[in-house]
Amino acid sequence: SSVNISILVAAVVIFLLVLHHNFLGLSDLLKRELTDSNPLGLQPIDFIPAAPQRLTDERNNKEISVVIAASDERLGGAIAAMNSIYHNTRSNVVFYIVTLNDTVDHLRLWLRNTALKNLRYQILNFDPHVLEGKVQVDPQKADSIKPLTFARFYLPNLVPHAEKAIYVDDDVIVQDDILELYNTPLKPGHAAAFSDDCDSTTNKVAVRGAGNQYNYIGFLDYKKETIRKLAMKANTCSFNPGVFVANLTEWKLQNITKQLEKWMTLNVAEELYSRTLAGSITTPPLLIVFYKQHSSINPLWNVRHLGSNAGKRYSPQFVKAAKLLHWNGHFKPWGRTASYAEVWEKWYVPDPTGKFSLIRRHPEAYEAK
Repeated sequence: SSVNISILVAAVVIFLLVLHHNFLGLSDLLKRELTDSNPLGLQPIDFIPAAPQRLTDERNNKEISVVIAASDERLGGAIAAMNSIYHNTRSNVVFYIVTLNDTVDHLRLWLRNTALKNLRYQILNFDPHVLEGKVQVDPQKADSIKPLTFARFYLPNLVPHAEKAIYVDDDVIVQDDILELYNTPLKPGHAAAFSDDCDSTTNKVAVRGAGNQYNYIGFLDYKKETIRKLAMKANTCSFNPGVFVANLTEWKLQNITKQLEKWMTLNVAEELYSRTLAGSITTPPLLIVFYKQHSSINPLWNVRHLGSNAGKRYSPQFVKAAKLLHWNGHFKPWGRTASYAEVWEKWYVPDPTGKFSLIRRHPEAYEAK
């Protein structure tokens, strides 16, 4: 009868639906089994995050802008720093190398004729004339002012299209993925994140006899009325400007460059910096402009004083765990005796022109030559 046929058709439909559902379940299970059987998947795990972006659309692979200054007499430092950054990340890092006219050819040769030829970079010429009237030039010392140390003040001019940039000194080695530093969270209204001196990991090896190098009185002259009027506490913790992350949108909004230039010009007229200043003359304007107005980077991203006697107090385990090593101080790893210079040397790429030579840690080996 027609009723029996309807029941039969319905039964067949239900049976087919159940079968289809079970088949899908089995196929999912098989898929899972295939992927789970190899915990890393079919590709090396470290390649997976980069693959989809690079394969679908190169432009999706967000550019990480890294600004570094490269002076001729320290070019090997910048080369080693860039090499260490490049080899420890899969991100799309673009280096903005700030230099002076007479260094450009040497730098190009070094990058093109070595293992660094795949680096993505742009060479930017810094015009020292922008510093006229803003720095005190000592006529007794021809090279008393090193213009490139002020490049960090002009970040939006150097990378105008970027929303965010990392600035690093040339005496650093990076041992971890720079993407982590780039992703440092900045609080709303903050144009930069630095590593504070007081609570940093590095402060455990205090630099004895360097004055108050961990607070504002070590950098600014509190006898001057202009400084006193700012009402900045003298014992406020200072920060190190050799490594920082900048929010360039905020930097432009707050006109940070103009603010820094204002304090440079005032210092020329009134000598506002501390007489005991052992650090760079680029630090005081930054301390004033960013007073209680900056975020913090993880202290392991700026482990410093490797270029001073204090660096010798670090344990090899601590140096290995550091994400960024910083040889600030007199003893550079490419020059005289410096702590853990062998770690730096692993990233150094020899100069194909032979101009930049390493003064090694065993001078007696060179005296005979």
